[in-house]
Amino acid sequence: MSLYDEDTFVVLETNQPEQFLTAAELLEKLQAVLADEHEDLPQDVDKIVSLEAQAKYLIDTYCELDVGPGKFLQWYAVRLEK
Repeated sequence: MSLYDEDTFVVLETNQPEQFLTAAELLEKLQAVLADEHEDLPQDVDKIVSLEAQAKYLIDTYCELDVGPGKFLQWYAVRLEK
């Protein structure tokens, strides 16, 4: 069971409006970022072999990723009112 049961995340990114993504969409986004940005990963993330496993680990244990100087990528689980 993951840290969050909610399946919607608000994503904040450099020079972008906030986005609401499902867990699957966030997983895809993080895998794409990880494919591009392989240096400077936290040590515990760097030890994980597959991109998908790294992305899942990030979602479960982190809320941001260093994507370069002056840039940011953050995500937070949110509960939307139905």
